Amino acid sequence: MIKLSQVIFSGEKKPIKKAIARPFFIYQKIYDFNLFAYPLINKIPRFHKQVLGKYILEICTLLLVLVIKANKEKGQVRKNLQQKISYNLDCLRILIRLTKDLKFISIKNYLAASEKLNEIGRMLSSWIKI
Repeated sequence: MIKLSQVIFSGEKKPIKKAIARPFFIYQKIYDFNLFAYPLINKIPRFHKQVLGKYILEICTLLLVLVIKANKEKGQVRKNLQQKISYNLDCLRILIRLTKDLKFISIKNYLAASEKLNEIGRMLSSWIKI
């Protein structure tokens, strides 16, 4: 059985670079967070949904696009995109906390969201170090 960290070339197993595999996992986590965020945004009152909710969803979508772009780039361009991802992730954390403080989402949903964002942040920081 072939593992994800291995690929077959002419009968030999050679490990693939972890830098290639890592962005896919980050992309999947951000995609999962998007799926998690949409129902939360629907619970926000109408006026705030049009401002705060729209901004949260825009950042979520932007994170997906930036990860794809960063995965295709190399060198300093990739580092700059990774920094943009980190900046937007921090903004998203603050906005999710704001929705909790305004009592638009429950503490349980806030804890789940912040746990997902922290996991994405850990994955991103290890990707930046590579």
